[in-house]
Amino acid sequence: MTIVTIGLDLAKQVFQVHGVDETGRAVVRRQLRRAEVVGYFEKLSPCLVGMEACGSAHHWARLISALGHDVRLIAPSRVKAYVQRGKKNDANDAAAIAEAVTRPHMTFVPVKSEGQQGVLMLHRSRDLLIRQRTMLINALRAHLAEFGIVAAKGLSKAKGLIAGLDAAEIPELARMALRQIAEQIDACDKHIDALEAQIVAWHKADEASRNLATIPGIGPITASAIAASVPDPTVFDNGRKLAAWLGLVPRQNSTGGKDRLGSITKAGNSYIRRLLVLGATSVIRYARTKAPGEADWLKRLLERKSARLASVALANKMARIAWSVLKRREVYRKDFPIPAVS
Repeated sequence: MTIVTIGLDLAKQVFQVHGVDETGRAVVRRQLRRAEVVGYFEKLSPCLVGMEACGSAHHWARLISALGHDVRLIAPSRVKAYVQRGKKNDANDAAAIAEAVTRPHMTFVPVKSEGQQGVLMLHRSRDLLIRQRTMLINALRAHLAEFGIVAAKGLSKAKGLIAGLDAAEIPELARMALRQIAEQIDACDKHIDALEAQIVAWHKADEASRNLATIPGIGPITASAIAASVPDPTVFDNGRKLAAWLGLVPRQNSTGGKDRLGSITKAGNSYIRRLLVLGATSVIRYARTKAPGEADWLKRLLERKSARLASVALANKMARIAWSVLKRREVYRKDFPIPAVS
């Protein structure tokens, strides 16, 4: 019995293994406790191991790869098509993974190192704190509006409301509650600043991240997020596929030789997509003030399309440029030299 491919369905404690031989016949169907996983794969000859790219997947991929196996992570949405209809359980999930990992058209998720996952955790924590701060500010505005106190949008305006709490004519009980919210907003600010300092420090130490930051519209936050999320740009054949992975390409509904393109797919990494769109928006604001002859492509696009559509189109272009910068390991150059054809 020679196992050539294994589908491993991950869990917290009970893992499901589905192994097949060179003919595709299932030869192993069993469960493993968490403590048994490493020992089981140590005894196996090197084989292809497929796993869904879910929680703890990168950890197990690093461990099993170190034992000599070829580990590939698959997006859960790509595995779903291979699960038997109406038979969703751990054993069938493992069988579907074993089937999906052998498909020639399948795309895989690069396995991230501990360092890359560490910096991405900084990003996720920062994003979480920003959302929490926004919720707190909205609560502060809503509570003060009950007493006729309002202010314009923006973080600075909200801080003006906080500074005027003592002078505001509101009941003492309300003032006490609002002070608690204000203290939480201040704590979020301090934590966000600390996380951003760590992200910038990592960005300065990473060559790929520094190269990405030379692209207009991409700063240290976006550059570090892309560099950590795309450790190996060669998993994408070209920049268009990276943009598709980020969900920045139009959704297709084409048939009968007619191309019908809709809104963007919004598939893949929503965090990086949002950062790129925000960066593109800042580039558009700057391009409108530039002299004639500069940023011509963007200006012509703005003449035909709305600013939001233009920002998404520019984000798509930035993603393609980012792939080229990562692939070539060079800084961004506006005019790339084209070699002469002899």
